[in-house]
Amino acid sequence: MKDLMGMMKKAQELQGQMQRMQEELAALEVSGQSGAGLVQISLNGKGEMRSVKIDPSLLKPDDAEIVEDLVLAAFQDAKSKVEGEMQKRMQEVAGGLPLPPGLKLF
Repeated sequence: MKDLMGMMKKAQELQGQMQRMQEELAALEVSGQSGAGLVQISLNGKGEMRSVKIDPSLLKPDDAEIVEDLVLAAFQDAKSKVEGEMQKRMQEVAGGLPLPPGLKLF
């Protein structure tokens, strides 16, 4: 019975840590870029886009397709950084818990 109470306490602590981590991720802002910085996108920790910056040199009617591709590449760059940060923080919170690879807790 003592072990069960200890497990319950650890589960509650983990739940509190997860809640704090989710709040931190919501406040996190990560930038991705493409085209040597000509296009920059910022995402929050939930992967929601917060801003887009496009260098004026790209804003020519004939270059629309290039700009579209660069925006997509910058978004993917920022999104991969958010996912990396989430994974890093999950490892910190989960500590030595044996979580299966690819498990998404939020």
